[in-house]
Amino acid sequence: MGGAVHDKSEQKNYLQARFEMVLTMLESINPEEAGVEEIDRLIDMLDDIENKCKQFRHDWKE
Repeated sequence: MGGAVHDKSEQKNYLQARFEMVLTMLESINPEEAGVEEIDRLIDMLDDIENKCKQFRHDWKE
């Protein structure tokens, strides 16, 4: 998704875009056909968002 994000506004926009990607993926999953791979991918995406939140939280303390 691009380069480093240092500005608080850019960080918020980055997180919002990532959440929108998760929501889009959730909406596109057919519950009758979804498998472990789709669930694992969602978990990975949420883990990535969590890690970014922790990184940004550290940046915001400064």
